[in-house]
Amino acid sequence: MPSWAELPIGQVVRLDADPDAVALALDPLPDDAPAVVTYFAAEERSVADLAASVLRELDKAAIALFPAWLPGAEGVEGASGVNVAAVQALALRRASVTGHFGPFLAELARRALTGGPSALAPEVRAAGLVRVLADSFGRARLAVLVRVPDGLGAASREVLVAGCEWLAHRGRAGVWLAGPPLHDDRVRTIATPLPTNPLPAAAVGAREAVPLPATADRAPAVAYPPVAGRPHPGSASERALEAALSARAWAGGRAWNQTYRPGPLDVPIRVDLLWERERCVVEIDGPDHRAPAKFAADRQRDVLLQLDGYAVLRFPDAQVMTDMDTVVRQIGQFLRNRRRAEG
Repeated sequence: MPSWAELPIGQVVRLDADPDAVALALDPLPDDAPAVVTYFAAEERSVADLAASVLRELDKAAIALFPAWLPGAEGVEGASGVNVAAVQALALRRASVTGHFGPFLAELARRALTGGPSALAPEVRAAGLVRVLADSFGRARLAVLVRVPDGLGAASREVLVAGCEWLAHRGRAGVWLAGPPLHDDRVRTIATPLPTNPLPAAAVGAREAVPLPATADRAPAVAYPPVAGRPHPGSASERALEAALSARAWAGGRAWNQTYRPGPLDVPIRVDLLWERERCVVEIDGPDHRAPAKFAADRQRDVLLQLDGYAVLRFPDAQVMTDMDTVVRQIGQFLRNRRRAEG
């Protein structure tokens, strides 16, 4: 079985594993893996439409992850002329020493502050976005894990494969298909380096638990990992909780999206929010956490953390967004109790 580092870049392959098992194995991102973003494919009429969809979603991810890919731009906010000039200068300086395409990086930095579409060619954007997203997670390479929807017809499968080949070749990204087979001779199936115990037994085979976006009424989307130390930019609930906690003196010492390994042979665990000294973990659960595979994996993670002395406080993201006062009060009460117990 290959390692994650051995999976091909610059071509399209199909993974021989359940998509949910792959997703759980990639959270947190293994040390030997490229950066991985997940594209939830929808039915497209043409290769051009698919390429436009993928680029649009990768672009949204890159903008959301700013300034993780532009060192020195931390704290630069707002679309003033001074700020725009500053991030463009940083982008051109970074391009000069890293090999990024300067005009692309400078335009992306500007749009991170001002918004608006890109004026560059799709081929330029594909190559640039792949490098930027890899940089955001401190990796040299990027793979796009494509979640293939069920029920694609022959024409739609052809569009999907051809569009994925375009992204792999133009962007120099790995494109890993997961889901139902496409019955296409151009796409070979390869072994997937899953850990020996990625899921509890009850979760294995629960592929239907994580719904894919419906092709008729939902646009394609890209999911991507968080950057350690920050709320996930794609999570409104994480960002809202951080805003609420930042005003509380007792909330000091918190760290977002940290990786924790219970033992040297255990699979690492990524936690949403951590107070290390108080051994307190806070998890914010979206609707996907109610699915059998994710639910079972969460319970396994909680047990491992509790055996190591951590308390795990779980809140639905809907509660965070609608009843923030209760969430903050309960977190604060737990932390104060722990601190008093420690003397």
